[in-house]
Amino acid sequence: MKVTTYSNARSNFRKIIDIVNEDCEPYTITTNTHNAVILSEHDYNSMIETLYLQSTPANAERLQKAIDESIDKNNLLQVEIDLDA
Repeated sequence: MKVTTYSNARSNFRKIIDIVNEDCEPYTITTNTHNAVILSEHDYNSMIETLYLQSTPANAERLQKAIDESIDKNNLLQVEIDLDA
């Protein structure tokens, strides 16, 4: 995550918007009292969707099971070797 001051962010706001959208990397804007994070709308929507999908224990469990099964399947490599070739 990139970090910049409020003053620098104010001067380079368009550039920061481009960076968070093109690089999918959030930016932290710091001040003397509070900080804020800027991220792309796409990344924000993805986070909100993930939180929603995991908001119920049953759905979170189903999602985790699907992820685990996908990982297991992707880690298996089945190879047939034709020794007569």
